[in-house]
Amino acid sequence: MKTVLVTRPKQQAASFVKELEKYGLNSFVFPTIEIRPVAGWKIPDLTRFDGVFFTSPNSVSFFMAPLLKESPDELKNLQNIKVWAVGKTTSSDLAEHGIKTEPIPKIADAITLMEEIGSEAITGKTFLFVRGSLSLGTIPDVIGKRGGICVELTVYENLPPSLEDTAKVKELLDRGELSCLSFTSPSTAVNFFEALRSTSLPPDILIAAIGTTTASALKKIGLKVDVIPKSFDAPGFAKAIADALQ
Repeated sequence: MKTVLVTRPKQQAASFVKELEKYGLNSFVFPTIEIRPVAGWKIPDLTRFDGVFFTSPNSVSFFMAPLLKESPDELKNLQNIKVWAVGKTTSSDLAEHGIKTEPIPKIADAITLMEEIGSEAITGKTFLFVRGSLSLGTIPDVIGKRGGICVELTVYENLPPSLEDTAKVKELLDRGELSCLSFTSPSTAVNFFEALRSTSLPPDILIAAIGTTTASALKKIGLKVDVIPKSFDAPGFAKAIADALQ
């Protein structure tokens, strides 16, 4: 049975592992990022903003939990302004709180999202960008170039994997027991190769990226990406990997 390395955080890995199992693929879960909330920030007055951007389920969960606990009145304000989400899962998580999002692009990445938003929706307006510590900064960069103001709020941080787990993965690579390395965000990719301290891999191993942004991060590291799914979600990613491993 072929084995896929899953680099998603533990709390998000289970659903992807189940999708891989549908195709008879084994998984080895190696979270290359540990997600922790950032302390010390306060829920802003959301009436100050013309819109809010969320780029991951983590950004939603780590923002909404303190909002509902500390400033529940702000929920109505969030429900009454424009909200953009990257990906169906992020949008669905917001919908659970009665928050309607703007149309989601077919390609679920920040670059495509910003390309589909007209300049007239940004110029002269102020936005909140809810982010993690390793955000690439695409959204605030585009907003600034289009004459808008972006306030960045870091609500969670990404920490590297443990040395013990890293040693185990190196053993699996050395023994040729991994068929594919899967990455679901730029940070999972960057943290993985920083942990290994090398980009040297067995010649027959496949590298899979869930989307174009993650693929770009891998290419910057100097790696060839073998698999990018048509649908940037867990079912589509698992199918693309299975097809490539046939």
